[in-house]
Amino acid sequence: MTSTVPAWDPSAFRSRVQAALDVFLDEQGERLAPLGADAARLLAEARASVSGGKRFRAAFCYWGFHAVAGAAEDADDALVRACASLELLHASALVHDDYMDASDTRRGRPATHRGFADDHRRDGWRGDPEQYGASAAILLGDLLLSWSDELLRRCGLPLDRVAPALDVFDRCRSEVITGQFLDVSVQARGVADVDAAMTVLRYKSAKYSVERPLHIGATLAGGTEHQLAQLGAFGLPLGEAFQLRDDLLGVFGDPSMTGKPAGDDLIEGKRTVLVALALDAAPPEAAPRLDGALGQALDAEQVEALRRIIDESGAHAQVEEVIGLLADRATTALREADVDEHARGVLLELATAVTDRRH
Repeated sequence: MTSTVPAWDPSAFRSRVQAALDVFLDEQGERLAPLGADAARLLAEARASVSGGKRFRAAFCYWGFHAVAGAAEDADDALVRACASLELLHASALVHDDYMDASDTRRGRPATHRGFADDHRRDGWRGDPEQYGASAAILLGDLLLSWSDELLRRCGLPLDRVAPALDVFDRCRSEVITGQFLDVSVQARGVADVDAAMTVLRYKSAKYSVERPLHIGATLAGGTEHQLAQLGAFGLPLGEAFQLRDDLLGVFGDPSMTGKPAGDDLIEGKRTVLVALALDAAPPEAAPRLDGALGQALDAEQVEALRRIIDESGAHAQVEEVIGLLADRATTALREADVDEHARGVLLELATAVTDRRH
């Protein structure tokens, strides 16, 4: 296939997605205005939760569409609104995830539940500030989830395209929410082998980060089951590589780049593939130290000691190797797929961006 789709400008695309979100939230603000100051505070937090970010999910949706349609359809503004719906879903997942993980920060600012708890304390209200913050985070996450469906439904593309895309979106949301529960259960048990950790990774993050956005975009373009399968053969291994990179950053990332404390995943006690591999391979005297420290308050020296255990176990290098293998599998599948040539080139760029990043 050939294409005349405009050259890819990631920064301009992010700005367009942000603009679509801003317009949508302006509309919601008008609807909620009669509810007063509390509703305005919730809306302000919604705006903050969808500000910034790399917009990978929106980008994969956009190029999933053009992989099938090429430049044949002039539906760009409506398509960008459809893509923006995935960023509302992502924001919902992060708000809920931060509360469940007891995270203090998100992108360098207080996590939603922390911010609302701080407001409660500052204003001297009755009751438990932490419970108020938790309630606010749950409700905001629910509201963002509802809005994600609404924005896709009202994006402006023909209903005969939007309806099947909503079916994919339904599956996507079911997968990510159930994947999140699998994660919660793994953390509660305090035990996770590599297979269990990979299942959590696949359903909590990998599918909704890459594969399903591609599928939603392709479905909006009228893609066939065969085309969706080809894009899935690219998207699923790439999504897994994406999340494995995120797991490495959660332990070894630079806080100035990630917006999270050093070793944040260790402090939160996340039983990731990285941790499962390290526990399997670490010496008998080191594995219990790592296992016992997960989910504890850790200072910089303790974090560094745990990083050394993970490094010396070979888990760090092994995850890097798996990321490379998954990325190769994904790009091989994309090169063999029957898709628009320009879209293929951009998707290959995106594959590099999601697997070779520092935040």
